[in-house]
Amino acid sequence: MSRIPYQPADLDDSQGLAESIRKRRGGKLYNLDRMLLHSPPLASGWHRFIPAMRNDLAVEKKLTELAICLIAVINEAEYEFHHHAPMFRAAGGTHEQLRAIQSPPDAVANEAMFTTVEIAVLRLTIEMTESVKVSDATFTAIRNELPNEQQLVELIGIIAAYNMVSRFLVALGIAPEQATS
Repeated sequence: MSRIPYQPADLDDSQGLAESIRKRRGGKLYNLDRMLLHSPPLASGWHRFIPAMRNDLAVEKKLTELAICLIAVINEAEYEFHHHAPMFRAAGGTHEQLRAIQSPPDAVANEAMFTTVEIAVLRLTIEMTESVKVSDATFTAIRNELPNEQQLVELIGIIAAYNMVSRFLVALGIAPEQATS
Protein backbone atom coordinates (compact mmCIF):
# COMPACT_ATOMS: atom_id res chain seq x y z
CA MET A 1 0.00 0.00 0.00
CA SER A 2 1.36 3.38 -0.93
CA ARG A 3 2.36 5.69 1.90
CA ILE A 4 0.73 8.67 0.18
CA PRO A 5 -2.54 8.30 -1.75
CA TYR A 6 -2.14 8.21 -5.51
CA GLN A 7 -3.51 11.10 -7.51
CA PRO A 8 -6.75 10.07 -9.27
CA ALA A 9 -6.35 8.03 -12.46
CA ASP A 10 -8.59 10.57 -14.22
CA LEU A 11 -6.62 13.59 -12.95
CA ASP A 12 -7.17 16.64 -15.14
CA ASP A 13 -4.40 19.12 -14.40
CA SER A 14 -4.24 22.68 -15.69
CA GLN A 15 -0.81 22.23 -17.34
CA GLY A 16 -1.91 19.19 -19.37
CA LEU A 17 0.93 17.18 -17.85
CA ALA A 18 -1.25 14.24 -16.86
CA GLU A 19 -2.67 14.08 -20.39
CA SER A 20 0.79 14.13 -21.97
CA ILE A 21 1.87 11.29 -19.66
CA ARG A 22 -1.30 9.35 -20.53
CA LYS A 23 -0.53 9.80 -24.21
CA ARG A 24 3.00 8.45 -23.77
CA ARG A 25 1.67 5.54 -21.71
CA GLY A 26 -1.00 4.47 -24.19
CA GLY A 27 -3.94 6.21 -22.51
CA LYS A 28 -3.45 5.57 -18.81
CA LEU A 29 -1.51 6.77 -15.81
CA TYR A 30 0.56 4.18 -13.97
CA ASN A 31 0.79 4.22 -10.19
CA LEU A 32 4.25 5.76 -10.46
CA ASP A 33 2.81 8.60 -12.57
CA ARG A 34 -0.04 9.11 -10.14
CA MET A 35 2.48 9.50 -7.30
CA LEU A 36 4.81 11.76 -9.27
CA LEU A 37 1.89 14.05 -10.16
CA HIS A 38 1.81 15.25 -6.55
CA SER A 39 4.69 17.42 -7.81
CA PRO A 40 4.20 18.57 -11.41
CA PRO A 41 7.80 19.83 -11.75
CA LEU A 42 9.14 16.45 -10.56
CA ALA A 43 6.75 14.53 -12.83
CA SER A 44 7.65 16.67 -15.82
CA GLY A 45 11.40 16.25 -15.34
CA TRP A 46 11.06 12.54 -14.59
CA HIS A 47 9.09 11.92 -17.78
CA ARG A 48 11.77 13.60 -19.88
CA PHE A 49 14.82 12.11 -18.15
CA ILE A 50 13.90 8.49 -17.42
CA PRO A 51 12.54 7.59 -20.88
CA ALA A 52 15.67 9.14 -22.43
CA MET A 53 17.84 6.96 -20.19
CA ARG A 54 16.03 3.85 -21.31
CA ASN A 55 15.33 4.63 -24.97
CA ASP A 56 17.76 7.17 -26.40
CA LEU A 57 21.15 5.76 -25.43
CA ALA A 58 23.50 3.47 -27.36
CA VAL A 59 23.70 0.73 -24.70
CA GLU A 60 22.15 -2.53 -25.90
CA LYS A 61 18.54 -2.82 -24.62
CA LYS A 62 19.11 -6.28 -23.15
CA LEU A 63 22.02 -4.96 -21.05
CA THR A 64 20.00 -1.92 -19.96
CA GLU A 65 17.07 -4.06 -18.85
CA LEU A 66 19.34 -6.64 -17.20
CA ALA A 67 20.83 -3.88 -15.04
CA ILE A 68 17.40 -2.43 -14.23
CA CYS A 69 15.96 -5.82 -13.25
CA LEU A 70 18.97 -6.56 -11.04
CA ILE A 71 18.63 -3.17 -9.33
CA ALA A 72 14.98 -4.03 -8.67
CA VAL A 73 15.98 -7.34 -7.11
CA ILE A 74 18.72 -5.87 -4.91
CA ASN A 75 16.58 -2.93 -3.74
CA GLU A 76 13.41 -5.03 -3.42
CA ALA A 77 11.56 -2.77 -5.85
CA GLU A 78 8.69 -5.03 -6.91
CA TYR A 79 7.14 -2.33 -9.10
CA GLU A 80 10.36 -1.85 -11.07
CA PHE A 81 10.83 -5.60 -11.59
CA HIS A 82 7.17 -6.02 -12.60
CA HIS A 83 7.53 -3.41 -15.36
CA HIS A 84 11.04 -4.22 -16.56
CA ALA A 85 11.11 -8.04 -16.59
CA PRO A 86 8.87 -8.09 -19.71
CA MET A 87 11.13 -5.48 -21.34
CA PHE A 88 14.17 -7.66 -20.57
CA ARG A 89 12.48 -10.66 -22.16
CA ALA A 90 11.44 -8.58 -25.19
CA ALA A 91 15.09 -7.54 -25.60
CA GLY A 92 16.23 -11.18 -25.71
CA GLY A 93 16.55 -12.08 -22.04
CA THR A 94 15.11 -15.31 -20.67
CA HIS A 95 12.89 -16.37 -17.79
CA GLU A 96 15.83 -18.46 -16.55
CA GLN A 97 18.07 -15.39 -16.42
CA LEU A 98 15.41 -13.49 -14.49
CA ARG A 99 15.21 -16.35 -12.00
CA ALA A 100 19.01 -16.49 -11.77
CA ILE A 101 19.38 -12.82 -10.83
CA GLN A 102 17.20 -13.43 -7.77
CA SER A 103 20.53 -14.53 -6.25
CA PRO A 104 23.00 -11.93 -7.52
CA PRO A 105 26.18 -13.69 -6.25
CA ASP A 106 25.15 -16.90 -8.00
CA ALA A 107 24.23 -15.03 -11.18
CA VAL A 108 27.67 -13.45 -11.58
CA ALA A 109 29.24 -16.89 -11.26
CA ASN A 110 26.94 -18.45 -13.87
CA GLU A 111 29.06 -18.37 -17.02
CA ALA A 112 26.76 -20.93 -18.67
CA MET A 113 23.71 -18.64 -18.45
CA PHE A 114 25.27 -15.20 -18.90
CA THR A 115 27.74 -13.90 -21.47
CA THR A 116 30.97 -12.22 -20.45
CA VAL A 117 29.51 -8.76 -21.05
CA GLU A 118 26.35 -9.65 -19.10
CA ILE A 119 28.44 -10.82 -16.14
CA ALA A 120 30.41 -7.56 -16.29
CA VAL A 121 27.10 -5.63 -16.26
CA LEU A 122 25.87 -7.70 -13.30
CA ARG A 123 29.06 -7.02 -11.32
CA LEU A 124 28.97 -3.30 -12.08
CA THR A 125 25.30 -3.11 -11.12
CA ILE A 126 25.84 -4.97 -7.86
CA GLU A 127 28.76 -2.78 -6.81
CA MET A 128 27.07 0.49 -7.75
CA THR A 129 23.82 -0.52 -6.04
CA GLU A 130 25.21 -2.06 -2.87
CA SER A 131 28.26 0.06 -2.14
CA VAL A 132 28.27 2.89 -4.73
CA LYS A 133 32.02 2.41 -5.25
CA VAL A 134 33.20 0.33 -8.19
CA SER A 135 36.37 -1.72 -7.87
CA ASP A 136 39.14 -1.29 -10.41
CA ALA A 137 38.71 -4.92 -11.49
CA THR A 138 34.99 -4.47 -12.18
CA PHE A 139 35.55 -1.18 -14.00
CA THR A 140 38.26 -2.72 -16.17
CA ALA A 141 36.08 -5.73 -16.95
CA ILE A 142 33.11 -3.65 -18.11
CA ARG A 143 35.34 -1.22 -19.99
CA ASN A 144 36.86 -4.14 -21.88
CA GLU A 145 33.43 -5.53 -22.79
CA LEU A 146 31.73 -2.39 -24.10
CA PRO A 147 32.65 -1.03 -27.53
CA ASN A 148 33.38 2.55 -26.45
CA GLU A 149 33.45 5.07 -23.63
CA GLN A 150 30.07 6.49 -24.62
CA GLN A 151 28.37 3.20 -23.78
CA LEU A 152 30.37 2.87 -20.56
CA VAL A 153 29.29 6.33 -19.40
CA GLU A 154 25.69 5.63 -20.47
CA LEU A 155 25.54 2.27 -18.66
CA ILE A 156 26.81 3.88 -15.46
CA GLY A 157 24.19 6.62 -15.90
CA ILE A 158 21.44 4.03 -16.40
CA ILE A 159 22.44 2.16 -13.24
CA ALA A 160 22.58 5.41 -11.25
CA ALA A 161 19.21 6.61 -12.59
CA TYR A 162 17.39 3.36 -11.93
CA ASN A 163 18.76 3.17 -8.42
CA MET A 164 17.04 6.53 -7.94
CA VAL A 165 13.84 5.10 -9.42
CA SER A 166 13.86 2.04 -7.16
CA ARG A 167 14.52 4.11 -4.06
CA PHE A 168 11.59 6.40 -4.91
CA LEU A 169 9.29 3.41 -5.48
CA VAL A 170 10.31 1.60 -2.30
CA ALA A 171 10.25 4.65 -0.03
CA LEU A 172 6.71 5.52 -1.12
CA GLY A 173 5.43 1.94 -1.26
CA ILE A 174 4.33 2.20 -4.88
CA ALA A 175 2.72 -1.10 -5.90
CA PRO A 176 2.42 -2.65 -9.36
CA GLU A 177 -0.91 -1.76 -10.97
CA GLN A 178 -2.52 -5.19 -10.66
CA ALA A 179 -1.83 -5.09 -6.90
CA THR A 180 -3.99 -1.97 -6.36
CA SER A 181 -7.71 -1.47 -6.33
